[in-house]
Amino acid sequence: MKSMTIMLGSDNAKALGEFYIKVLGKPDWQQEDWTGFAVGDAFLMIGSHSDIKGKNQEPARSMINFSVDDVPGEFERIKALGAEVIAEPYHPGMDEEGKTWLATLADPDGNYFQLATPWEG
Repeated sequence: MKSMTIMLGSDNAKALGEFYIKVLGKPDWQQEDWTGFAVGDAFLMIGSHSDIKGKNQEPARSMINFSVDDVPGEFERIKALGAEVIAEPYHPGMDEEGKTWLATLADPDGNYFQLATPWEG
């Protein structure tokens, strides 16, 4: 099995889609209030969902991890776009050389996402 699509439902999908356009660049697909991005081997889709009202009340339950070469640099860029800082870039202690970085932010709907050093193993 492989991850195919991650869907983020929102009651303000247009604004959430615009935020992710700033983060990820030009979308690969847009239709009405839906926006989609090819991200690595998966597809991130953002759109309206009738069961979603307001901000995510349990944002740590699931997180999207984006692999980036420069976690501190991307963190600063995305923070400047208005993302809420949850955890500043840090070394999680996963490797002895301290090459691994993680940082956690939240999008306008309160969904957590992480920036992570590419996994090597």
